[in-house]
Amino acid sequence: MQQATFHGESGAAGAWYFEAMQATCLNCGAEHVLKDTDLTRYAKVQFTCSKCGQTTVVDVKKRVDSTMVISPLPDFARANATSSSANLPPLDDGIRLPTAASVVLTVISGPAKGTSYTLAKPRVIVGRKGADIALEDPEISRQHCLLEVRDTFINLKDMDSTNGTFYDEERVRAAMLIDGTEFRIGESLIRVNFLKK
Repeated sequence: MQQATFHGESGAAGAWYFEAMQATCLNCGAEHVLKDTDLTRYAKVQFTCSKCGQTTVVDVKKRVDSTMVISPLPDFARANATSSSANLPPLDDGIRLPTAASVVLTVISGPAKGTSYTLAKPRVIVGRKGADIALEDPEISRQHCLLEVRDTFINLKDMDSTNGTFYDEERVRAAMLIDGTEFRIGESLIRVNFLKK
C-alpha cells in the first residue's frame, strides 16, 4: 500500500479541500490522478494502472493536524523560486513568526546533537557555514533547505541539495511541518517545536 501525495489547501476551519491527488502505481511507477469524489468518501482508494493493469491500494486518510508532503509542488517549493538566498521571493504577509510562541529547532541526532536554535526571523536557510542556521555536518549542502514560518506551521523546502531533505524517511522537495515534527538533512535529525512564551 502506498501513502498518497496531495495537492490542496487548508480552509479557514482547518479542513483540507482536495484539488487533485496524484498516486503512483507500485508495479510500474506510472503516475495517476485519482477522482476527487473518492478522496472525500473513503480512507483507502484502489485503482488499476492503465499502463500495466496491476492494482494499487492508496491510503488517503488525512489528519488535519499532520505534516503533509506536497505534490505537485506549490509555488514556494519550486527550484527556480529559491535556488539561492539571493533569488528568494519577497516575504508575503503570511510569512511571520507566531506572537504567542517561539519557534525552536533542536538537533536530535548528528554532529550537532543537543544544539537548539530559536528562530529570530520567519525565513531561514539551514545549511553549512554561511547559512542562517549553520550545522557542522559534512553531509549537508551549503544552502540545504529553506524554512518559512507561517504562524502555526512551517513550509520546508529543499534547495536542490546534493543529499536531499527527508521527512519520515522519505526524500521530499517540500513539506508542511507542525509542532513536534522532525525532518532530516544529512546525518542531522531536527525537531520543530512551537513553545509558548
